[in-house]
Amino acid sequence: MKFTANQIAGILEGTVVGNPEITVHKLAKIEEGKEGSLTFLANPKYTPYIYSTEASITIVNNDFEPEQELSTTLIKVDDAYKSFSKLLEYYNQVKNNKLGVESPVFISDSASYGKDFYLGAFSYLGNNVQIGDNVKIYPNVYVGDNVRIGDNVTVFAGAKIYSETIIGDHCVIHSGAIIGADGFGFTPNQNGEYSKVPQTGNVILEDHVDVGAGTTIDRATLGSTILRKGVKLDNQIQIAHNVEIGQNTAIAAQTGIAGSTKIGRNCLIGGQVGIVGHVIIGDRVKIQAQSGITRNVKDDEILQGSPALTYSDYNKSYVHFKNLPKLVSKIEELEKGEDS
Repeated sequence: MKFTANQIAGILEGTVVGNPEITVHKLAKIEEGKEGSLTFLANPKYTPYIYSTEASITIVNNDFEPEQELSTTLIKVDDAYKSFSKLLEYYNQVKNNKLGVESPVFISDSASYGKDFYLGAFSYLGNNVQIGDNVKIYPNVYVGDNVRIGDNVTVFAGAKIYSETIIGDHCVIHSGAIIGADGFGFTPNQNGEYSKVPQTGNVILEDHVDVGAGTTIDRATLGSTILRKGVKLDNQIQIAHNVEIGQNTAIAAQTGIAGSTKIGRNCLIGGQVGIVGHVIIGDRVKIQAQSGITRNVKDDEILQGSPALTYSDYNKSYVHFKNLPKLVSKIEELEKGEDS
């Protein structure tokens, strides 16, 4: 799909400097731009590349004034970075604007879906599934009984959505994600064997939730596992039964959150963090990568380490950690002196 400089400027409310009819059909970094590609310049340290790039069109800030001759057509905008991001979003919408039901698929007679629907081949919609408008479900997706999916949702290939799950508007579920599998509920008996505790609850994703590839979100034992509006999950995260994650919290890859933990709003949780069950984490908490959380955490705390300390205490302690070999050597020297 090709776009002219004039068309792009219209989308971005920008001004063309150069050839308004030049076309592009792909995106590129400014240092790697070739003929037919679109790029942008936002960071001043990349300015030298604008004089050598072969990109056909470059988005720049309004205040950019070239000091040398350019071969690229410019589109001037208020904020080049934001405009390029807007264009990426628009590009994705156009690219992913599939419609219709492919074959073969299974759709229960009691399932329903809205307008502008896409269902990829080999997908399954169970009994009483309700799907809103402008939903895109890619091939090999399983949607269990009584699932409700809102408007403008995208479910990528191979995702599995178990029964009773509720998904709000504008959510994105990436490939391989599993939403609503049983929580890890077992009780030991006198013989050392385990009996399964039935997991009768569900999962609720509110609006604007993103779930990364390979991430798993377990259904509640009773009630709901809940991800509030705007939660963003990276790839390969484990969310256990009855966890609740507050609005606009973002969690990086390979983090594991044990059952019944409550996490507040606007938290930032790094990769490979482990959080024990039944703790409460406040709002605006920041947890550094590979930390282990074993206690309740107050609002606005910054934590690091395993078990995690406050960020400042961890840094002070680390000074001593790395000097331990020297301290041990000094102690050994002192002990030898006393023996002699």
